[in-house]
Amino acid sequence: MALPVLTPQQAAEKLKNGAVLVDIRSSGEYAHRHIDGAVSLPLDQLAHQALPAGRTVIFSCLSGMRTRQNAAALAQCAGDCPEVYILDGGLNAWAKAGLPVQAKPGQPLDIMRQVQIAAGSLVLLGAVLGFAVSPWFYALCAFVGAGLLFAGLTGFCGMAKLLACMPWNRA
Repeated sequence: MALPVLTPQQAAEKLKNGAVLVDIRSSGEYAHRHIDGAVSLPLDQLAHQALPAGRTVIFSCLSGMRTRQNAAALAQCAGDCPEVYILDGGLNAWAKAGLPVQAKPGQPLDIMRQVQIAAGSLVLLGAVLGFAVSPWFYALCAFVGAGLLFAGLTGFCGMAKLLACMPWNRA
């Protein structure tokens, strides 16, 4: 099921008229940066939360991709709401339009960026050590590549789970 999309300007107008903006990203992503006035209801917890009945709801994520991919589940969660929308382009488009965003300096990068940095660093390290020290270090590149492939196929990322336990990522 496809939900109708709103531009950031259209969404801002609906918010002025009493709509509720629901950010479906993780609580860590929300804490780092979010749209001013947005309510944090992570996607994995949304089915267990009550949305305000009788009010227009606008769902948002970082780029709009998560909301589009989960449109059917979002529509089901917002069953009692008269109007349900997706913010086109998410937080990125909202900020690009110059609309108010809350950002907390000093918050850690979101988990997926941390995974990208860690995985890229390990692959680069394995390649350099494989060339300079021993070809056995190329196995590090293969191990990280296999982990990323597994994460893509199953949706489970062990590195993300490990990074989420780190002290800088605890809320």
